[in-house]
Amino acid sequence: MKTPDALKKVAIQAILDESAAIHALTESVNKDFIKCVQQIVRSKGRVVVTGIGKSAIIGQKMVATFNSTGTPAIFMHAADAIHGDLGIIQKDDIIICISKSGETPEIKVLVPLLKQLGSLLISIVGNTDSYLALQSDYVLDATVCKEACPNNLAPTSSTTAQLVMGDALAVCLLEARGFTAGDFA
Repeated sequence: MKTPDALKKVAIQAILDESAAIHALTESVNKDFIKCVQQIVRSKGRVVVTGIGKSAIIGQKMVATFNSTGTPAIFMHAADAIHGDLGIIQKDDIIICISKSGETPEIKVLVPLLKQLGSLLISIVGNTDSYLALQSDYVLDATVCKEACPNNLAPTSSTTAQLVMGDALAVCLLEARGFTAGDFA
């Protein structure tokens, strides 16, 4: 086992790596981001958030934040969606699909079905050249240079970036709606 000092260095490096990933997101607050906020505010439907793996877990947290800050939202797991749960989507709903690669098999099956429904598709993706990004109406870039995982494998910085992008959307939406502390209660 590593020494306490070595473990402390690993922990600090993970925090620094994730902090750098978050800081880089400031470049992703662009025209697409603003248009997403405007589209969601104008929508008569809900925000349906979907993803697979760790991105799905981030999506569930985003839905909880949206709901508690005045934006009606629901989570739809991408794997379940392609096995019948697409029926959850209503006419005016907006879809946010979260994926680091934008290339997972479930996402590649799901996207054409979403497009067929005619729903607005927003992606939060770590690969802006991916299948998902190219099929999306709006792309929110959550690309990270590297994961905090020393092996650059476990989703760490990438899921943090997705979470922060979702929080940025939620905060903008609550401001755009004039959501107050009294509304939160």
